[in-house]
Amino acid sequence: QVQLVESGGGFVQAGGSLRLSCAASGRTFSPYAMGWFRQASGKEREFVAVIRWSGTVTYYADSVKGRFTISRDNANNTVYLQMNSLKPEDTAVYYCAASLTVSGSYYWTSGAGMDYWGKGTLVTVSS
Repeated sequence: QVQLVESGGGFVQAGGSLRLSCAASGRTFSPYAMGWFRQASGKEREFVAVIRWSGTVTYYADSVKGRFTISRDNANNTVYLQMNSLKPEDTAVYYCAASLTVSGSYYWTSGAGMDYWGKGTLVTVSS
């Protein structure tokens, strides 16, 4: 079993920055990819960013391109999301996810290929 624990959420004014972290623990951890999703109040969960666990391939939602950066620390089984130029519409609960059994960007970005999910961390951006 794998546990994912997010941290780094909080309250920030528009234009500010936050850095989210997600630490994985449990069984031997060797995912195909890890990613971030978010869900705003009253809305469906949406894809934010995904990073392959090997190499340099990343994927971003159009709404965050140029503002958010996903990165990883393989040695510490941790994935990060640097969020800059935050907007009120970025307000949401942000979830970390890991894919251990499915390979393919479609499955990762849709969330369907993610096997494990964290409990989420709240990000609130005020105008």
